[in-house]
Amino acid sequence: MRSLVAAVLFAVAIAAHAQAFPNKPIRIIVPYAAGGTSDILARQIGPKLTDAWSQPVIVENKTGANGNVGADFVAKSAPDGYTLLLTDLGGLVISASVYPQLPFNPSQDFTPVVMVSYSPHVLAVHPSVKAANVKELIALAKANPGKLNFAVSGIGGAPQLAGIEFAQRTGVQWTYIPYKGGSDAVTGTVAGQADVIFNGMLATWPSVTGGKLKALGISSAQRVPAAPDTPTVAEQGLPGFETGSYQGVVGPNGIPREVVAKLNSELMRVLNTSEMKERFAKLGTEVRTGSPETLGRWLHGEQAKWAKVVKESGAKFD
Repeated sequence: MRSLVAAVLFAVAIAAHAQAFPNKPIRIIVPYAAGGTSDILARQIGPKLTDAWSQPVIVENKTGANGNVGADFVAKSAPDGYTLLLTDLGGLVISASVYPQLPFNPSQDFTPVVMVSYSPHVLAVHPSVKAANVKELIALAKANPGKLNFAVSGIGGAPQLAGIEFAQRTGVQWTYIPYKGGSDAVTGTVAGQADVIFNGMLATWPSVTGGKLKALGISSAQRVPAAPDTPTVAEQGLPGFETGSYQGVVGPNGIPREVVAKLNSELMRVLNTSEMKERFAKLGTEVRTGSPETLGRWLHGEQAKWAKVVKESGAKFD
């Protein structure tokens, strides 16, 4: 009887906690530098959650080790729903394959909350690069093996894996130049430090429309409404080539289910408003949401997929 009473009281306490949530500020940790895709999304979402809950939602950048510093911070935070990670989910699951000494386990140390968006990678070059399409870029790279600098937002991240997959399929060789985040990689390419970049469209497209970068292709399955005249990489001789920045929210492992459900519900409501969908679509980003369980299955599948790509590439990431 005492065990039954204790179980009932515990369930009541959990329910009360969920009903009261949130009753203090929430932190959204972005593990990359300001100005990148994750940062842009977090700063769009944060004020909407503040309005809905009348609690401050603070966006904090914790950079380093291709997002792993911020991810580790969240993994080791209290599992109460008040510290969340908004990140490139591809980078999170890829980390398990390229960083054997990670201080956290990407598949075990996080609670899935919600998928946020998909932003295809833009394959772009500095305006000085003499290539107007994918075919010409491949020819230029093959004529100058290893001489084209390829900007990546961090060693072993999704943009570098996109470059590796492209190189595997075309036989080209790049020299990879790592940066601290997507915005830094874009800035470096605009400045001419790098020649080529694959990066999330949300953070990259303004430099294309501003004439600072030249877009050669989009890595989505079909052309995107924000860039109808820019062909996909797939239709330029690489059928099935589809990469991009899948953004999402996770928290530390062990967040009560009721709190996860409340976070998921409110984030989906915010993201699926016509205002947010239209705002992101203009920048080439598609809102994608779903249940925590759906996100969990996606993370598991992507980790297995990229482990295979990394193993077959033979690439070294140290």
